[in-house]
Amino acid sequence: MAASLTDTHGIIAIAAAVAAVVALIGCVILAVSLRRLRRAQTVVLGAAGQQDVVAHAAAVQAALRQVQEEVRAGGQRLDARLAQIERDLRGVISHRALVRYDAYNELSGRQSMSIALLDEERSGIVLSCIHHRDQARVYGKQVREGRSELELSPEEAEAVHLAITGGAGEEQAASDGRTG
Repeated sequence: MAASLTDTHGIIAIAAAVAAVVALIGCVILAVSLRRLRRAQTVVLGAAGQQDVVAHAAAVQAALRQVQEEVRAGGQRLDARLAQIERDLRGVISHRALVRYDAYNELSGRQSMSIALLDEERSGIVLSCIHHRDQARVYGKQVREGRSELELSPEEAEAVHLAITGGAGEEQAASDGRTG
């Protein structure tokens, strides 16, 4: 019996050959796609990258965790530094006011003055410089929490009040009718 292409065995052989050619073409297409994919990986991973994309992603994630930890540690150091700076600034002069006046009503041009220098807790000093034609006197009084241990003159009390409220000392003294 001679085998022909038209009998059952021949048709199966032709079908198998066609399937093999289709499979071979599919393998060639997959090989070309794999080559393109590896070329693209080389662009992403670099020429020395002998790892696949999953290993690269794991390495990037580990590096990101390390960066996050360094940022967290840096933030904690900055918080500690800021807390120390805030503690240091509590005693710094943060409120001040200057009141000028004519102490002896002799039209000397408001040469006398009282200045309040207070910290955030409204504590500090009030300095008064009283000028006369031939002499000048300087007085200092300590202030704690907005109050003096000694009685304040009206100008000193005004300087403390303006320092605490943030008012403008010289403009306030001029508008109160004090002239020099």
